[in-house]
Amino acid sequence: MSIKKQVLGIFYVILVSFTITKAQNIELNNNTLIPGRAAFSSVEIDEQEVLKVIMDPTVKLFDEPTYAKLKNFEFSNGIIEVEVMSKFLPNAPEWARGFIGVAFRVDKYDSKFESIYIRPDNGRAEDQVRRNHSTQYFAYPDFKFDKLRKEEPEKYESYSDMKMNKWIKMKIVVKGKKASLYLDGNEQPSLVVAEMKQGAKGKGSIALWVGPGTEGYFRNLKVSK
Repeated sequence: MSIKKQVLGIFYVILVSFTITKAQNIELNNNTLIPGRAAFSSVEIDEQEVLKVIMDPTVKLFDEPTYAKLKNFEFSNGIIEVEVMSKFLPNAPEWARGFIGVAFRVDKYDSKFESIYIRPDNGRAEDQVRRNHSTQYFAYPDFKFDKLRKEEPEKYESYSDMKMNKWIKMKIVVKGKKASLYLDGNEQPSLVVAEMKQGAKGKGSIALWVGPGTEGYFRNLKVSK
C-alpha cells in the first residue's frame, strides 16, 4: 500500500471516530418534539428558555409513555445528557416523588421503550427505604417499576443524593444491553443496568419523561451516538 493511501486511511479512521463521538446539542421546542401522553411548552427560568413537561392527567397507570419525544430521531447506543428539575404540581398526590427522567429506544408507535428516571424527593428522605428508591430503570410495557421491585428487588433502583426544585444533570450511557446513569458529573454511576429487558439491539427515539404529580423541566440536551 502506498504512503498516500495509508495516510488517507488513517485520516478516515480519525474522521469516523470524531463523527461517532461528537455530541449533538438539541433544541427543545415545537420544531423538534412531539407529545406522547403529556403536554409541553417553552418557559423561561433564570433567563434561559427551558422545556416544561406535564403528563396527561387522564393517565392512571405508572410508567407510561408520558413524555415529549424527539421527532425523526433514531438512537441505539451512545450518551444522553440533560439537566432536569422537578417541582410538585399543586394537586400532586401524597405519594408523588418528583418522577422525572429519560426514555430511549422509543419506537414510532410509543409502544416500546427503555427508561431511567429519578425520584428527587426520595434523595434526602428520613426513611432509608425511600432513599434506596431514588433512581429507577424500567422497560415499557412489560417491566414497570412495581414488577421489577417485586421480582428482582434492588436490582433496578438505587440511592443517590438529590432534591426537588434543583437542576440535576443526568448522563445515561447506553451500550448494547447495558445502561449506566451518572448524576451531576460524578465519575461513578448511581445506577448500573447490566441487562436491559429489551436486549442489546433496540433502537428508536429519545424522550423527556415525567410521572404523576410532576411539573418537569428540561434543558441542555446533548446526544452522542
